[in-house]
Amino acid sequence: MTHPAATNPLPRILSVGTANPPRKYTQQELLQLFHVSDPKIVRLFENSHIESRHLVLPEGLPDGRFPDEDGTQLLDKHRRTAVEIGGEAIAKCLNARGVRPEEVDYLVVVTTTGFLCPSLSSLLVDPVGLRSNIHRNDIVGMGCNAAQNGLLAATQYAAAHPGSLTLLLACEICSAAYVLDMTVRNAVVNSLFGDGAAAILLVADEKYSAADGPQVVDFESHLVSSGAGEMRFDMVNGKFVFTLGRDVPYLIGEELPKPIRALLARHGLRPRHIAHWLVHSGGKKVIDSVKYNLGLTDHDLRHTRTVLRRFGNLSSASILFSVQELMREGVAQAGDWAVTVAMGPGVSIETGLLRW
Repeated sequence: MTHPAATNPLPRILSVGTANPPRKYTQQELLQLFHVSDPKIVRLFENSHIESRHLVLPEGLPDGRFPDEDGTQLLDKHRRTAVEIGGEAIAKCLNARGVRPEEVDYLVVVTTTGFLCPSLSSLLVDPVGLRSNIHRNDIVGMGCNAAQNGLLAATQYAAAHPGSLTLLLACEICSAAYVLDMTVRNAVVNSLFGDGAAAILLVADEKYSAADGPQVVDFESHLVSSGAGEMRFDMVNGKFVFTLGRDVPYLIGEELPKPIRALLARHGLRPRHIAHWLVHSGGKKVIDSVKYNLGLTDHDLRHTRTVLRRFGNLSSASILFSVQELMREGVAQAGDWAVTVAMGPGVSIETGLLRW
């Protein structure tokens, strides 16, 4: 991260707003709707530590099965749902601070579940009520860690423009990337991901304090290029098909201490100085691997597991849902440090440092 001049305040997170599609499904409901009988796939769903997920699924056929959505229908689902829940998340975020949409100066939007041109940020301007001359930035295709990349862009703008209001939106319609063939390969994805959007409001302004939210201090990235094929989208018959390799949790766990050590060392910190850990809800095995390799406790990962249990893996939005959980909890005190951790295709690991 390029640090602002010492005279400028660090950008601070003032509020978080989240939204999901209205329809929520339990894992058992999805097993029935998908007509799953393969014991291996049933175990994937039942052992996921997920209770429910919000999804946008097609209307069922007379025989009770889902129709096969083509690539055009899936992209239309992404566009329609992203504008709906993305706009709702932004409205909640701004309303929490009494901010009018036209006061926002910069909008960063991240997504991986659909490519849109015109971009999602431009499609949100009118429905949300943002200014027509708002500065915008769309980050597409970076996967589950993209909110961290978007946060870097948002904080750099906020730091360079003290007093300006910046919005980051992570919006993922994972059901627009579902392939309902119920092979074991696709069932791994179908058992895990949910739809959701999260927006955060940032500003660099000395009038705010720890009581308003944490400052964004620094970032550290780590790309494990040897794992490039372990998490990826492929185009198959006009549809995106997501591959999640079985070795991903172990690869992440092995590599994660490297960026964490680098991030903390720059600030004279060690893991024991970190009061709060916010980790991407990537799935049970990923979370367990992070816990073991960083020496974290169940308490450290309480928000990570809560988000997974209630929403599934929300891709890039997951980490911001955890930020919201911590801010709602109200336990962070002035001077507390927090570390954010997210992982995605590449294999890439993105970490961030926050301070109240």
